[in-house]
Amino acid sequence: MSSYMALYRKFRPDSFEDVKGQDAIVKTLKNQLKADRIGHAYLFCGTRGTGKTSVAKIFAKAVNCEHPAEGSPCGECAICRAIAAGASMNVIEIDAASNNGVDNIREIREEVAYRPTEGRYKVYIIDEVHMLSIGAFNALLKTLEEPPEYVIFILATTEAHKIPITILSRCQRYDFKRISIDTIAERLLELIRKEGLDVEEKAVRYIARMADGSMRDALSLLDQCTAFYIGERLTYEHVLEVLGAVDTEVFSGLLRELLAMDARAVIGAVEEIVMQGRELSQFAADFTWYLRNLLLVGSSDGMEDTLDMSAENLARLKEEAGMIDGDTLMRYIRIFSELSGQLKYAAQKRVLLEVALIKLCRPQMEDTSDALLERLRLVEKQMEELERRAGDARQAERAVYVHAKEEPREAPSPPKLPRALNEDVKAVVKDFRGMIKELSPLLKTYLKKARLSAGEGSILQIVLPDEVSESAVKTPEHVKEIKDLIAERTGKEIDIDIRRAPDGRRFEEDFIDIENLINMEITVEDE
Repeated sequence: MSSYMALYRKFRPDSFEDVKGQDAIVKTLKNQLKADRIGHAYLFCGTRGTGKTSVAKIFAKAVNCEHPAEGSPCGECAICRAIAAGASMNVIEIDAASNNGVDNIREIREEVAYRPTEGRYKVYIIDEVHMLSIGAFNALLKTLEEPPEYVIFILATTEAHKIPITILSRCQRYDFKRISIDTIAERLLELIRKEGLDVEEKAVRYIARMADGSMRDALSLLDQCTAFYIGERLTYEHVLEVLGAVDTEVFSGLLRELLAMDARAVIGAVEEIVMQGRELSQFAADFTWYLRNLLLVGSSDGMEDTLDMSAENLARLKEEAGMIDGDTLMRYIRIFSELSGQLKYAAQKRVLLEVALIKLCRPQMEDTSDALLERLRLVEKQMEELERRAGDARQAERAVYVHAKEEPREAPSPPKLPRALNEDVKAVVKDFRGMIKELSPLLKTYLKKARLSAGEGSILQIVLPDEVSESAVKTPEHVKEIKDLIAERTGKEIDIDIRRAPDGRRFEEDFIDIENLINMEITVEDE
């Protein structure tokens, strides 16, 4: 039985024409070959799977090829075939991750003294060169600067910032960029046709996006998915299942539940995702991407061209972009970006995900600036809703008044003032407006609209204009803060009662305005 070869090995580029997504680099190298202006040291930088080692091998073939054509190797001569098979003595590949010592570099320095046995050049390809030790880099310096005319060094790395500047200055540097989704998808479809596979185009697009700019990762993912469904058509749903990913409809439903701040429904969605066996790290990364797409759609017109999605999904995305403001969206993205980093090494991924989602539903759990803005927006929204309800109630009351105009109603009896106001209560009322300036900012804001009245037993009544302000001031923490301040200023403990003025009625119909009365007393005494 013949052994199976992975797709990324089987379809590794063996000519410049097969290299995808690095057109500028390929053109430059081919021009150097055609003009016979070949450098002695090259540095190939870029993320994984973008073609650094493949281009290095093709370049090694091209400089030694017996019959090059327009800067490209023929692929047919003995030298090209030997290099492709890894049997050539002229091309030496070194993995710096496992050969990173001074002794390894000294061996290279000794070997370069010998001319190539065949062809024009000896080519040293040092992969992951940033893994060399400082001593090894120093040992390489002199050879790299003045190698024999028949030696070429090609250094490849994913982390160019770790390479000493003395090495960088001796090399021609080429930065391999991430390959676009369109380019990867086009290449995958080409190879799928060669392999005779049956793959849905939507599935190919998703694999291309998941590869994150790496052609090798794309081929590995395609290999993984087709192996799971041998002999069947590979659909988008199959790819989601194999990779543990989630469909965009799930993200759409989750976003709407978050906007409704329905924590129960959100946790239920997590339960469903877990039961389906989805990978939570992948889910967090994909949802962050979904939020990014929402931000793009909402930030400017004409962003549709940058988004890789169907017209149906795009229409839904536009609708949802209108449901959420930019600041809230940025807060969501911040929390999920932090979560993605935490999930990589977490033992309890589900717990972290649920905590992050509850944070989105309950901004009061955070003390960051964007969470505070979110809380203020919620308060404003609630106040608008209450004002709307109050307006509806006033309209209803006027309608009842019109219909019942002919029926005389007994006038409500005015509220009675307690027999004698405690002097401590009077002292508080006189100084109330000055006292509230010392309270916390949120409490101070609500109490600016408060009116003062009195209950039986010298209880100070603080009357708020609506339900939102009443519920905010009435919390045990805020009541304690008010009472503590009064005790500090007067030396006495005063009982307070937080009330709300009934909708559609004047304050004086239900309460005595003791603040006004006490101010009148002060004026009379002054006169």
